[in-house]
Amino acid sequence: MALPRHVFAVLFHACMLFAIGAGVPPAHGQGPAQRAAPQPVEWVTRAVEAPRVSFRTFQSKAAGATVSYHLYKPAAYEREPGRRFPVVYWLHGSGGGLAGIPALANLFDQAIEAGRTPPCLVVLVNGLPMGMYVDWSNGAAPVETVIVEELVPHIDATLRTIASRDGRLLDGFSMGGYGAARLGFKYPERFGAVSIMGAGPMQESLTTTPRASGVQAADLLARVYGGSQATFLQVSPRMLAKANAEAIAKDSLVRLVIGDRDETYANNVAFREHLASLGIPHEWHVLRGVGHDPMAVLRELGDAHWAFYRKAFGAPAGPVDAGRR
Repeated sequence: MALPRHVFAVLFHACMLFAIGAGVPPAHGQGPAQRAAPQPVEWVTRAVEAPRVSFRTFQSKAAGATVSYHLYKPAAYEREPGRRFPVVYWLHGSGGGLAGIPALANLFDQAIEAGRTPPCLVVLVNGLPMGMYVDWSNGAAPVETVIVEELVPHIDATLRTIASRDGRLLDGFSMGGYGAARLGFKYPERFGAVSIMGAGPMQESLTTTPRASGVQAADLLARVYGGSQATFLQVSPRMLAKANAEAIAKDSLVRLVIGDRDETYANNVAFREHLASLGIPHEWHVLRGVGHDPMAVLRELGDAHWAFYRKAFGAPAGPVDAGRR
C-alpha cells in the first residue's frame, strides 16, 4: 500500500536529518568497538594560505609518517634576526580547524602590531579531525606523542624560540581546549601557560557529549579510548590535574573561558570547581550571550585575551643561538 505523499515526505526528511546528524545506525548486536572500524589516519592536511602563515611538515617516528602543521610568524621575526620568540601551540577543535586559520592569524597579527601582546610564533597544530590530543588506545594515532615529543623539539630546533616552559603557551578551543588542558596538566614542566576555552569533553564519562549524539560519543570512545570509560577518565584533564596539582599550582598560569550559551557550559563549571578543590589557581571568564564559537569568544574577551598572553610572555627575549633560522 502506497503511503500518502505528505507522510512519505515527512519520513524522508526525518531519515535525511538522521543520516546527516548521527550517521548510519549500527547493525543489530554491534557494540561501539564494532562500529568504530579502523580508518586510515591522514597526517598531512591541505595547505591554507594566509598572510604570514606557512604550511610545513616534519617526519614523525611515532606516527611513521610525514606530519603537517601551519606556522604563523610575526613581522618582528624577520625584522629582528637576533631575537628569540615565545611559541603559542594552538590546538583546533573537532573537524581539523583549517577554515579558521586565516582569521586566527589575522587576529594575532593585528594584536602584535598594535603592541597588545608580545610578538610570538603560533604553531597551528594538526590534531587530526577527531584526534583528541591523546595517544589512541589501539596505537593507530599517537597524537600526544607526536606533539609533545616530536613537534615541540622540531619547532625549537628549526626556529628562534624561547625553548623552555616559560616560552610555551598552550591554547585551544572545544576539543582543542580539552587538549590544552590534557597536555598542559600532564606536562607542566614543558608548558608554562595553559588556556582552556570552550573545552570539551570535560566530564567524567563519555556516554554523551553536549555537541554530538550518543552514537557519536560511543564511536569516539571506541576509536580513541578502546571503548573503555576507565581509560577515558584516566587520561582526562580531571585526573591529570589531580595527579600534578602541586606542580601546576606552583608554576603554571591557567585560565578557563566559556560562553554562558555554550552547550559545554555546565561541564566547564564543574571542571572549574574541580580545579578549585585541588587548590589550582586559575582565571575564570564567563562570557555573557556567547555560544560555542571560537571567534565570538575571542572578540568578546577583547584585551583580556591578550592580557593573559602578556602575563605569560612578560619576560624579555634572550639572545639567539647562531644557526637557528
